[in-house]
Amino acid sequence: MTFTVTYGQRDGGPAYLRLAGELDLATAPELNAAIDRLAAEGHRELLLDLSELTFCDSTGIAAFVRGDNLAAAKGGWLRITGATGRVARVLQVTGLAEVLSHEAEAADPATPAAS
Repeated sequence: MTFTVTYGQRDGGPAYLRLAGELDLATAPELNAAIDRLAAEGHRELLLDLSELTFCDSTGIAAFVRGDNLAAAKGGWLRITGATGRVARVLQVTGLAEVLSHEAEAADPATPAAS
């Protein structure tokens, strides 16, 4: 399976990346590069849509944490949304589902969603 990162700007909202396919050792550098590029352009708030992500290993988890740390160092945040199946399970087991989750109804995505 291939991996793609698609960039989109939401109206007045955070930078938006849609991930599709498998995020692993071979593809995590592509996500890291996209996050680095957005940070270099001055984006401090980043939302990752995982609805089309079918697999995520520890390297992908590390990319999420790295992106959040990079954004936080600049006063921003990285949040994830749309995870399902195995990806959602990995995020739950690692605790990132609680720490980085973003619900569409939340007024402030900088605040982790309560479970």
